[in-house]
Amino acid sequence: MMKTDNRMEDKIKKALESIRPFLQADNGDLQLVEVSDDGIVKVKLTGACGICPLSVITLRAGIERALLREVPGIRRVESVE
Repeated sequence: MMKTDNRMEDKIKKALESIRPFLQADNGDLQLVEVSDDGIVKVKLTGACGICPLSVITLRAGIERALLREVPGIRRVESVE
């Protein structure tokens, strides 16, 4: 992870924890990979989410929307391998 405000990172982790049960209900999950200084959050979709053809929708409509709502300063969420 790059150096970011620890409070921001804590808020990101808390928001991701609130999303995680929905992903796990479909045998998926995610990992926080990196938070850049310019507000880009990188996550790795795992399990069923890693191979799901709808993962882009999950990323944008679910994960990104929740993070943008909960954590000021987030600009975008990206999925990485």
